[in-house]
Amino acid sequence: MRHTIAAVEVRGPCQVGIRFADGTEGEADLSDIVGKCVFKHLERPEEFARVGIDPESGTLCWPGGFDIAPDALYREVAAIRPG
Repeated sequence: MRHTIAAVEVRGPCQVGIRFADGTEGEADLSDIVGKCVFKHLERPEEFARVGIDPESGTLCWPGGFDIAPDALYREVAAIRPG
């Protein structure tokens, strides 16, 4: 199943709050990728804070074409979701 991110907000140095189109919401910790390889620049808080949603694909994205597919994020958020 393909999941689409409807809203995102920065909640910490490597954390984002995410709401998916189906209403599932929660927090995702991106510390396992921030600061590594192509995501090296995201360790700077001002760069990480530039996160957005690609309107065509529904993925988290940053200027420069860096993105994270939503399916793994959905599994993380759904696993920690209360209830």
